[in-house]
Amino acid sequence: MSINTRSIEHSLEGQPFGSLLAIDDTQSLPRPAVLVFHAWDGRSENQESFAKRLTAWGYAGLAVDLYGEGKRGTTTEECQALMMPLVQDRSMLRKRLLHVVEVAQSLKEIDKTKIAAIGFCFGGLCVLDLARAGAPLKGVASFHGALAPANLPTADVIPPKIIAFHGWDDPFAPPDQVVAIGKEFTDAGADWQFHIFGATVHAFMNEGANNPQMGLRYDAKIAGRAWNELQLFLAEVFGA
Repeated sequence: MSINTRSIEHSLEGQPFGSLLAIDDTQSLPRPAVLVFHAWDGRSENQESFAKRLTAWGYAGLAVDLYGEGKRGTTTEECQALMMPLVQDRSMLRKRLLHVVEVAQSLKEIDKTKIAAIGFCFGGLCVLDLARAGAPLKGVASFHGALAPANLPTADVIPPKIIAFHGWDDPFAPPDQVVAIGKEFTDAGADWQFHIFGATVHAFMNEGANNPQMGLRYDAKIAGRAWNELQLFLAEVFGA
């Protein structure tokens, strides 16, 4: 396997963005692709690592930039300042998310009929919002994502299958929100499933997370379980 990466520059309403495409260039083109949405800090090495790991399964991985070229957070204050405008304006967020799908569909390396999306924390919210918007995706997978509803119209048809990996003790998305989103997607006629992990808090996929007081902790065992289940989910939605 030989992983090749290239920058994908795109723009929306005059604002430039910089995403990163990872592919195994020993495989044939085009191929199924997985969009990888970042946490609150912006496009990161951790996110890019997940995009590269997806190439071992035969997919292209696109590490998506939702904040804008070069916009990254390194402190809590910086991350919140970048994320909150999109969390508070889900219409703007939806526009950026659908733009990214169009960008992915235009890339020669990607089979535009076979695209899925995964996301972590804020990125988990993003992929759920893509489902709510009726994006033309095969599937979406949220890892310890925010679950709050978008307060926007939900599409009449939700094409992507939905899977969410969630810690039962996640203080940022307590059990009542899990029940609420289950009802939301049931009422919308979506094909959805939740994998709930006991004794697990937020950020269990993030190797750098270690703040139990805030409910943030990496868990290698749970991360491995979730990643293995993702492989099965992607094989199903892509028809392998």
